Amino acid sequence: MSNETEDPPSIETEAEPPGAAPNPNGDAPSDAAVSEDPLQEALSKAEDHWNQYLRTAAELENVRKRAARDQENARKYGIEKFAGELLTVLDSLEAGLEAGANASAEDLLAGKEATLNLLRSTLEKHGVSEVDPEGEVFNPALHEAISMQPSTTAEPDSVLTVVQKGYDLNGRLLRPARVIVAMEPEPPSGS
Repeated sequence: MSNETEDPPSIETEAEPPGAAPNPNGDAPSDAAVSEDPLQEALSKAEDHWNQYLRTAAELENVRKRAARDQENARKYGIEKFAGELLTVLDSLEAGLEAGANASAEDLLAGKEATLNLLRSTLEKHGVSEVDPEGEVFNPALHEAISMQPSTTAEPDSVLTVVQKGYDLNGRLLRPARVIVAMEPEPPSGS
């Protein structure tokens, strides 16, 4: 045995970086508590913001392309349901033509009326309705006057005759009704 005394083992502690605040709990400081160089911190934030900008710009471009594609598809295929229902009217017309060679005039007329009713009901399902203003007051927003005619039976400025019906789509005018408008008859020239 030796007479030399041994020093007690020393406890080595890590040196705290300069500027690090001592932790009151005695725990080792966290990485978040250690502040980096302000320039490095600013560059890191700038890079994060740049990456965020790039992701946002890419997402915006994707949204724009998707909206353009959806708009193009709506333009191309927006009437798909309507066109599908018109095919029944087409089938009815073709069947009428095939049967026309051997059919009587009454049968042809009945078939034509049935096809017309089928077409009207298809149009009504899709919001298309007739504008038939006979006897109503002339309205230039809904009617197109093709002439004026003196009348003793109709009120002046009312629709005397509908030459061609008009149509609207869910309240928006598709085609104005073409009409003849009544006007007061001219007084006899002898009075």
